[in-house]
Amino acid sequence: MNVNTLKNSLRALIVMLALTLVAQGVAAAPTDDATSGMTGDVGVGLSLGLAAIGAGISQAAIGSAAVGMLAEDSSKFGTAIIFTALPESIVILGALPLFMK
Repeated sequence: MNVNTLKNSLRALIVMLALTLVAQGVAAAPTDDATSGMTGDVGVGLSLGLAAIGAGISQAAIGSAAVGMLAEDSSKFGTAIIFTALPESIVILGALPLFMK
């Protein structure tokens, strides 16, 4: 991997972490009755959206690696499917606040 790629990945991770912390703070902030629904919706939307973006980025790399692995050895189809499906659990965990609200 290139050093610039690693730096950009670390910067993106820090930005996503900051957004997640802000979303948790917004969702946990005490509010009055007039705006109680909106702040929780912002936190839920951010958690689901960031989880989906992260899963999409990871599936792009994993999917291309799985196709390359299958091109060399087709007997590893089960392993390729498992690794390709793993990032979807991130989206499922990101959707949990929808049901907890």
